[in-house]
Amino acid sequence: MQLLRPLSVASAALSRAALIVAGASLAGLGLVVIYGVVMRYVFNSAPPFVEQVALLLVICVAMFGASVGVRETGHIGLDSLVKLLPPAGQRVCAVLGDVLVLIFALVLTWGSQEMIIATLPNDIPTLGVSEACRYVPPLVAGVLVSLFSIERLVLVFAKQEAH
Repeated sequence: MQLLRPLSVASAALSRAALIVAGASLAGLGLVVIYGVVMRYVFNSAPPFVEQVALLLVICVAMFGASVGVRETGHIGLDSLVKLLPPAGQRVCAVLGDVLVLIFALVLTWGSQEMIIATLPNDIPTLGVSEACRYVPPLVAGVLVSLFSIERLVLVFAKQEAH
């Protein structure tokens, strides 16, 4: 139980930071798209970097938003059948779900790290930065989702010990 409080505080702070990054990325995406549209249709001068910046921002919104969704249990849940189970069955389903999410997050982290290594020498031509930057948000999100899944598992087992 002593581990629970610091883990929860750290997870909450990381979740808030991820939400800020996702929100800022979404705002930036809106600005970049508006800028691109105005430049293309008003000034007939389409900037070549707009599409690539927008793609990077979409990746940030999706990855950081998803990690917050896991922490806040805002992801899609099909729990109508689970609610019909006795408490022990509900706990088993909760643990199974969190373990599966943790496995996914670990695979996402590993795969993102592999892609960063593989694409490091390649540049995004219109931006002049490495292709590897596309895989940093999924890597960070994978780490965050792993942490949040571990927190959820600790909570489930702490509740079980309390009973």
